[in-house]
Amino acid sequence: MATSPHTQTFKDVNEEQLPVANNKLHGWKHFAGLYAGEHVAATEFVIGATFVALGASTIDILLGLLIGNLLAMCSWWLITAPIAVETRLSLYNYLNKIAGNSMTKLYNWANVVIFSVISAAMITVSSTAVRFLFDIPAQLDWYPNSFWFVAIVLAVGSIVVFVAMYGFSTVADFSKLCAPWLFVIFIAGSFALFPELSNHVLGSTSLTSFSDFMTIGDSSIWTGTNADGEKGIGLLEVIGFAWAANSITHFGLIDMAIFRFAKRKSYGLFSGVGMFFGHYLAWISAGIMGAGVAVLLKTTITSLDPGDVAYHALGWTGFVIVIIAGWTTANANLYRAGLAAQSIFVNQSRERTTAIVGVVTVIIACFPFVFSQMLPLLTYAGLLVVPVGGIVFAEHVLFPKIGLTRYWAKYKNITRSVPAIASWALALVFGFGLNAIDVMSFYYLFIPTWIFTIVIYTLLAKKYGAGEDYTQEIEAEEQEQRDIKEYQAAQAKDIPKPVIDSSVFTKVLNAVSTVSLVIIFIFASQVMFFSETMSMYSANKSQFEIACFICTVIYFVTAYWSLKRHKVLNTAS
Repeated sequence: MATSPHTQTFKDVNEEQLPVANNKLHGWKHFAGLYAGEHVAATEFVIGATFVALGASTIDILLGLLIGNLLAMCSWWLITAPIAVETRLSLYNYLNKIAGNSMTKLYNWANVVIFSVISAAMITVSSTAVRFLFDIPAQLDWYPNSFWFVAIVLAVGSIVVFVAMYGFSTVADFSKLCAPWLFVIFIAGSFALFPELSNHVLGSTSLTSFSDFMTIGDSSIWTGTNADGEKGIGLLEVIGFAWAANSITHFGLIDMAIFRFAKRKSYGLFSGVGMFFGHYLAWISAGIMGAGVAVLLKTTITSLDPGDVAYHALGWTGFVIVIIAGWTTANANLYRAGLAAQSIFVNQSRERTTAIVGVVTVIIACFPFVFSQMLPLLTYAGLLVVPVGGIVFAEHVLFPKIGLTRYWAKYKNITRSVPAIASWALALVFGFGLNAIDVMSFYYLFIPTWIFTIVIYTLLAKKYGAGEDYTQEIEAEEQEQRDIKEYQAAQAKDIPKPVIDSSVFTKVLNAVSTVSLVIIFIFASQVMFFSETMSMYSANKSQFEIACFICTVIYFVTAYWSLKRHKVLNTAS
């Protein structure tokens, strides 16, 4: 095959700006692990307890979370993954291609704000565990009421910022290791406290049927009454939040950055691993833990923070789960915020922009409202960026079907797309306007806002030139894509294939880490199913807390050791 004269120019282009090369695509296991690690996290403590405080009923939780998370999974599968696989581009690069640099900068500013706030919430969550060690009062107001809590936030936040600046690749690997442990710990925590709830409601520590579970749920966990004693949220609100919680990544298309590496569009279905382990089982488990601790301490769930809940459910392991889950999530989101900031201030390094954004993030983290208001914050964040997803969806999916041209703005050399900027602005007015006049539940506002954006952008794009003839430009674009593939294929020849560590010692490490998780689950099951009296429950729970902490240490030592051996082997090759 002859080499195109354009091929040489790609050497000067940042790899992130090009479509993902075929040799860098991943199989389904990568996405299953990635979504499990991303969505079984510290936020689950906050959101699971919030559903209890908002007064959802047991049947609404069980059915609503099932339907809502199924809709979220289908959104990744049917909207995000197809566009990502067809283009092999991140949203940032696709947006720059169709809307110009000005729109991309506005969007990056929005991401700086969103990811900084989410990262701040996770720093605050981690700090609730540390403050528990020093007997600092729970921070339940929107502002901090303890100097020492602020000092802890600054200390924890400084570590997060430093790691996001310099050590993110290690943290990303570590986060994947956390996923199976986090899932087991959430289930184990609910098992450890359910007999306490059962005894409180039924006068017995043992369940005899599913109807007992429903009775306990309706009486002590998801009572259908909120913290003010009024009727709580219903089925539609639960479905709406479960669907809207990640609208920023599926309808908003941010996860194009992930799925551009997928071999098949169907891999969008593996987002369900995170949804049903993290946003179904973990939310339910967190609600059980929160209600159980409230009964144990004779208080209300609104008077507890994640540190309280985790410690009384899991003992010393509770500190570990809150700190690690908050830390890994905060690092991932602060890294994203730093990348977005660096895209705005292109003359600054990513490390410098991450440091500056990190300082602001840590200051925000000192105010506990950022984690206590996670539900509305996530929903409004989705409402802010979902219009951008609508613009990309219209351009990529709708335009070819109605005779308009993809990438028309690029072909006309437009650097400031009026249709894109105007559509986003009008969509924000529309979406937040609907919220102001309260015509529907704000959990569902992202849907009409997304549709509104698609209609407005399509009409404006046609007016500004999307319907013109770009035959020559399209041919040049297709040739450029062929040149890129040719260049990437040539580059791939010199890249060694990853080496799989099949040594006996690594297999032993993996076996030990797996067995340690099984032991945690066995001890938790003993508490749940073999505590016939409260005295037996107390003894079993004490044994569980000790075994859980020891096995947690063993798990992380062996799993991380195995990971390092694999990385060293591939570095050496």
